[in-house]
Amino acid sequence: MKKLLLILFIALGTVAAQAQEIKWMTLEEALAAQKKAPKPIFMDIYTDWCGPCKMLDKNTFHDKAVVDYISQNFYAVKFNAEGNSEVSYKGKTYKNPNFQPERRGRNAIHEFTLLLKVRAYPTMMLFDSKGEINEPVVGYYTPEQLLPLLKSKQL
Repeated sequence: MKKLLLILFIALGTVAAQAQEIKWMTLEEALAAQKKAPKPIFMDIYTDWCGPCKMLDKNTFHDKAVVDYISQNFYAVKFNAEGNSEVSYKGKTYKNPNFQPERRGRNAIHEFTLLLKVRAYPTMMLFDSKGEINEPVVGYYTPEQLLPLLKSKQL
């Protein structure tokens, strides 16, 4: 009986933890979703070595109110500014031709990062409901700082 209760508590804890996660997608997936049901895109632009990026992910992007608001009002995209993914946007494919997979820490900057004119990490980029680049939100934001900012945007 104790084992059954333990399994039940673990299962409920897992479900609760999953409920407080943003469902991230690629930009291509978000743009395709916009064609079916238009709404703005919220893009988290991060790097693997960025401490404030990790804090934003751990603290802000796991806050229930932030998760709920972003999930209901945006398509959420997570993009590694120094990663090796290909990004298609407005008929052009962006890559990171100087990416070094064996490298630890800072890597080459992705072409899409340059297009977005990202100058610091973390940067959260907002796209309107037609997929047009709107404006950046730069730096670490607590849930209490980010929510009012997002709610004030008319995208």
